[in-house]
Order: sequence, then C-alpha cells, then structure tokens
Amino acid sequence: MTCDTRSIPFGRPMIGEAEKAAVLEVLSGPILTHGPRVKAFEAAFASFTGAPHAVATASCTAALQLAYTALGVRAGDDVLVPAQTHVATAHAVELCGGTPVFVDSEPETGNIDIAQLETRMTARTKGVAVVHYLGMPVDMARVLAVARRHGLFVVEDCALALGSTCNGVHAGLHGDAGCFSFYPVKHITTAEGGMLITGRRDIADQVAKLRAFGIDRNIVSERAMPGMYDVDALGGNFRLNEIGAALGVEQMKRLPDFLARRRANYRLLTEKLEPVKGVRLLRSTHREFQSSYYCHAVLLEEPLRDKRREVIAMLKEKGIGTSIYYPRPLPHLSYYMAKYGFDAASFPVAAEISGCSIALPVGPHLGAEDITCIAAGVEDAIAAVKTGSVSGGSHGAGRGPSQQEDRT
Repeated sequence: MTCDTRSIPFGRPMIGEAEKAAVLEVLSGPILTHGPRVKAFEAAFASFTGAPHAVATASCTAALQLAYTALGVRAGDDVLVPAQTHVATAHAVELCGGTPVFVDSEPETGNIDIAQLETRMTARTKGVAVVHYLGMPVDMARVLAVARRHGLFVVEDCALALGSTCNGVHAGLHGDAGCFSFYPVKHITTAEGGMLITGRRDIADQVAKLRAFGIDRNIVSERAMPGMYDVDALGGNFRLNEIGAALGVEQMKRLPDFLARRRANYRLLTEKLEPVKGVRLLRSTHREFQSSYYCHAVLLEEPLRDKRREVIAMLKEKGIGTSIYYPRPLPHLSYYMAKYGFDAASFPVAAEISGCSIALPVGPHLGAEDITCIAAGVEDAIAAVKTGSVSGGSHGAGRGPSQQEDRT
C-alpha cells in the first residue's frame, strides 16, 4: 500500500441515493416548510436519543439562542461558558443580551474544568453551558450537582456529540436542553440545521413557538381561517425546512453505521498513534463516558509545540486533511478581548489546546487503509520537523483537500 497519492479529506457529507430521492420527492410536492418531514425527523431523533421532546431548528446556533431565551437569559445575566469551544456557544448568550463568563479547560479531555465553576460564579450567574468537546462527554453528574446547589440551568452544546452518552444517557438529556448541529461534516447532515432536545415540555413548547416568530398557530390546518393567527411572544425565523428534514430522516437511518465506523477508525488511529513520540492524545471514551468520536485531536509536545504549521503543511502535502478545534480560546478572539479586556495569558489550558493541537479525521468516509496512512503521515511529519528537513514557511494553515471547517 502506498499513501503518496491518497486524498483524505477531514470531512465529507455522506449523501446516498436515498437522500437524493427524498429531496426530489419534496421538490416534487407543494410543501417546503411546516410539513410532515420535519415532524418525522424530530420523531426519529427523539427515538434515537431517548429524548421526550425534540424541536428542529435552522442551525445549532439557533437552537442555543432559543434555549437561552426560553430559559430566561436577559441583559444583566451571566452564563458560564467553556473557553475552548466554537464561538456560537458564547455568541448565543450575547445575542440574548447575557454575558458569557469563561471557564478554562481540563487538560485531559479539553472539556470545561468543573472544579472552576464555582470560582467563576457571580451574583448574576443564571446558568451553565457545557460543551462535549470533540464528542467526549462532560461529567454531567458533577456539573448538575454544582448547578442544583446554586439554582442554575444547564444547557449542553452537543454540536459534536451525536452518539455520546454518559452513564447510558445520551448527551443533551442531562441538563435542561441539548443542542445539536447538522453542518455537512457532522455525524449526520441536513446541509444546515440543528435540533434541540429536552425533558421539559415547557421548554420544547416555547422553543417550537419562538422558532417561528412567536405565532400561536403556525400550520394552516391549525387556523380556523387561512392567514389568521396571533403573536404572543417575540420570536424569529429559526425553522428547518422540509428539504433539510428529508435529508435528516434518511441520515438517521444510517447513523448507527456512521457511528460504528467512526468508533473503529478512532480506535485504530489511537492504536497507531500511541507509540509516536512527540504527541499527546486527548482522552475520549472512559468508563461510563462514551464518545461520539467526531475527530482525533493530537497535541504536539516539546520541542514541537511551535511547529504545528510545519506539521500540518507536511500532512497537506501527503493529501491528509486536518482542522483545528479551535483556533483560539474564545476570550482571545478579537470581539471578546475588545469587549471584556482579556489578555493572552488568560485561560492557559484552553490556550495550550488551541495552540498546539491538530484535529485528524476519523469519519465514515475513511477506511482502515486511510487511517494507517494518517498515522504514518503524522509520524513522518514529526520526524521531518524534528530533524529540520521541512520549513513549512509558505504553506499557510494547511487545509487538506475538500475540507469543510466546523460550523454550528
């Protein structure tokens, strides 16, 4: 086997003939919104996760904003947010008028450091947002113990955690609400889309109303006279359409296979990377914590910590796609630094993970030979960088072919 000519993208949507047929069926009919496929998708998602209630939305960001709104986040409220996450987790708090108060990461998993939660609380703290980083479940029993002690809500950002469980309970069902993303390179895709799951009917009902302007009767069949309705809440247009839902229904049928292939790829890559000197692997699955295996993150150790660009450039030359989760801790992004005055020395664990990690693909579009090539490519790149046989100065950030960066 040769790896020289392989093309191994970081992610690729897995669209088959069934998905194409489902979309064409929607386009052949008269209903593109407020139709049966959204309800079918919600039902399938609820069945898979065990959620009492599932509400489809236009994106995970929309689901997060709707969750915070339904839980009463307003101007003057603080929400504890992990420093190491996608910007949507914090932006959704800001869009509700609240203030994200950032918490550093655990070094072993990249998840929020639960031991720091109480030290970051203020008199204005109203809730906690947790992110299951790269699919590794947060210890929700510990989070909930803290939250209950202080009367706080808990929102789970599950953008990378479809298939993750903690103590046998699916991610998103431990707290008050869980929010998922269906961006093209996620575990399943609806092109763009999201889902909120919850055990609380009041939240589900409120989110379902707010995703469609706050209208009290959204479907024509619910209206005694066409075009007649009332609005009793301030909502927006955060709906998922029938085309995306049709994709989602078919993708849910394939999800168990997708997850099995991710798990096998992750385990094989772990086996091959563990002996490699110069990298540290973040912990993923551990005892009662079952990961969704979104990707495999490796952290470069000394003397390679400042050589990430060169390593990524060499992987790109070998056709291996990579990504970075995430480019900086959220408090170090320009918007949050300017608004809240954080400095570059803050949140050191999150900064270390952001600064020296490389995300490697394990998605269902890859086979065992691809995984073997990824591991060999990492080992070769590290050896070359250590010996100084690669400059990497003109290669840029090192995106692999067909890579689509993460969005929520």
